[in-house]
Amino acid sequence: MMIRTVSVSPFPDQKPGTSGLRKKVPVFQTPGYTEAFIQSVFDSLDGFEGKSLVIGGDGRFYNREVIQIAIRMAAANGFGRVLVGQGGILSTPAASHLIRKREAFGGLILSASHNPGGPTEDFGIKYNISNGGPAPEKITDAIFARSLSIDHYKVADFGDVDLDKIGTFEAGGMTIEVVDPVTDYADLMETLFDFAAIRKLVDDGFKVAFDAMHAVTGPYASEILVRRLGVDAALVFNATPLEDFGGHHPDPNLVHAKALYDLMMAPEAPDFGAASDGDGDRNLIIGRGVFVTPSDSLAMLAANAHLAPGYKDGLKGIARSMPTSGAADRVAAKLGVEMHETPTGWKFFGNLLDAGRCTICGEESAGTGSDHVREKDGLWAVLLWLNILAVRRQSALEIVKDHWAEFGRTYYSRHDYEAIETDSANQLMAAIEDSLVRLPGRQIGSLTIANADSFTYHDPIDGSVSRNQGLRIFFEGGSRLVFRLSGTGTSGATLRIYMERYEPDPAQHDQDTQAALQPLIEAAEAIAEISSRTGRDAPTVIT
Repeated sequence: MMIRTVSVSPFPDQKPGTSGLRKKVPVFQTPGYTEAFIQSVFDSLDGFEGKSLVIGGDGRFYNREVIQIAIRMAAANGFGRVLVGQGGILSTPAASHLIRKREAFGGLILSASHNPGGPTEDFGIKYNISNGGPAPEKITDAIFARSLSIDHYKVADFGDVDLDKIGTFEAGGMTIEVVDPVTDYADLMETLFDFAAIRKLVDDGFKVAFDAMHAVTGPYASEILVRRLGVDAALVFNATPLEDFGGHHPDPNLVHAKALYDLMMAPEAPDFGAASDGDGDRNLIIGRGVFVTPSDSLAMLAANAHLAPGYKDGLKGIARSMPTSGAADRVAAKLGVEMHETPTGWKFFGNLLDAGRCTICGEESAGTGSDHVREKDGLWAVLLWLNILAVRRQSALEIVKDHWAEFGRTYYSRHDYEAIETDSANQLMAAIEDSLVRLPGRQIGSLTIANADSFTYHDPIDGSVSRNQGLRIFFEGGSRLVFRLSGTGTSGATLRIYMERYEPDPAQHDQDTQAALQPLIEAAEAIAEISSRTGRDAPTVIT
């Protein structure tokens, strides 16, 4: 095997965020850029000689090219086997399952998740460890440190692998296995959920709509929903993955999945609607006439999980990211199980899941999952909802209202200000942080601030500490504001403001969400001075 050692200069901007390194495609196309980052990943790992590496992505533009680069670099660096999804396709949860099932050393997942794709749009590379989950901070910090001093990368000289042909090949002294990206994952889902009960629900006339958003879950939805569960193929929309996601933004929220929302709010709507994102790890849940917020969905799935065969013995615990609403906390309290509040980023759930301290976890950013893999899982959430619907034989709206009546309703919303000038965003956050000690006791309209802090997480498993994970403002009566800068964008900074208000009275459960939260919206502006500091008079996206 011919291995070339190629000189390269460090790139100063290769710090992985909460979900790996994300940049515009032309940045990754800069000579040596992609190779330098992948080599920095490999240089930060020990003990992978002769081991297996999983590689796959969401099919976005530049996916195939980077897979070929990664395969040749894996061979040059000493991996013994690469497992790659056919066509370069592998959803993030399916990649996590494949790493775990095949006992791989780790995996490279090529995706920018819910971000747009295309020649001038977004691309990303994320490294997952042997448990199938995202690399913890100690590894991502090591990757960044290596990227700042790297001076060469290694690549094996052999031709492109035929990614469209399932089979096993030898090249560069390494075995390359092109695998069906769907079947193993679909089989796993069938062990967790009562497919017979769901199929009976569908056969009885229950109509399910699913929008794959021209992203990675199209083939998975076609196999599971249509072939195995009998869902009408005409109601599975945008099921063919496209490099540019059809020119749309593959983010399953009420802005980018508006067509599905409009369908589900129509008089003759299907009974249940759902969508997933670019790499298949997020979900949108909409019943006929009701949008279920991700925070509420987490709580409702946890409260009803025992209805699915895979969770019939109950939950070990529940975990949520800090900005996610406290709705799941009340479920955990009633079930008598542990409740964990972590920073944003699925990697923080990994230790809890591995230690058996939680079964179901979720984030307000439309990600929910369980201990079946170590990633959030869009289709998993859809299937658990369908299993619950098949057992309870109620509508989604009835399940939502029953849950609110039992646990109370948490009015919740997230306001995103996207692509803010980075310095302005940093200055805004610094100003809030400087004011934290002075905020308690301050009255804003009808609200009085009870406490304020910068969230620090102490991992109960390994003792690690993660600081500066978001600014929290607590009000008397239980309302809350959270301010964070997101790590998932590629242009400027995204300011996220999370607001929640708990309402125990069922007579007050039918208010419009934004109207119910208006005092908190006004308080956010008063505290952060968003308009004057950013020039924005409204959020880019409200979810």
